Amino acid sequence: MIILASGSPRRRELLASLGLPFEVLASDADESTPPDWTPETIVRNLALRKAEAVIPAAGDRDAVIVGSDTIVVLDGQVLGKPVDAEDSAAMLSMLQGRTHQVYTGVACIGLAEGRTLVEHRRTSVTMRAMSKAEISAYIATGEPADKAGSYAIQGLGATLVEEIEGCYFNVVGLPLSLLSSMLSGFGITVLNGQG
Repeated sequence: MIILASGSPRRRELLASLGLPFEVLASDADESTPPDWTPETIVRNLALRKAEAVIPAAGDRDAVIVGSDTIVVLDGQVLGKPVDAEDSAAMLSMLQGRTHQVYTGVACIGLAEGRTLVEHRRTSVTMRAMSKAEISAYIATGEPADKAGSYAIQGLGATLVEEIEGCYFNVVGLPLSLLSSMLSGFGITVLNGQG
């Protein structure tokens, strides 16, 4: 059994696409981090915190808890979720016409064996140049409101992206190839090769 420690509908959809049974326990982990942490350290620690936060609710089940965290980084600056439309416009203005990195950390905690795996992936994303009017129109759709970096690559934000280098699903919020290999370490296989 897999427990997804996330309230994100995007992560839920991605995990569902693997065809594995799972349940969702939303995590309310503290997401504050010291200013000197690297992007890798941030996503790995927050993914683990999110997974650990649901251990009490998971009880004594034989399950693997999956936690994940995604951040957008431009020139060493972490861009989180925008606080309002003005913040969203500022982020998109910084990102437009440039390449940034998206980091996602994934933590798997095997409750039965008391074992933890934590990994991360990085993807480079190049945004096309955008006018202020386009940025305003995109913000008006409401899509950027709760997204790291103020865009959703799986939605209308795809029209803003010129190129990606690396895992697409990492940008959405859950790198499926990485998760699949991590789950295999707990005896959970997506493609078992039988039949």
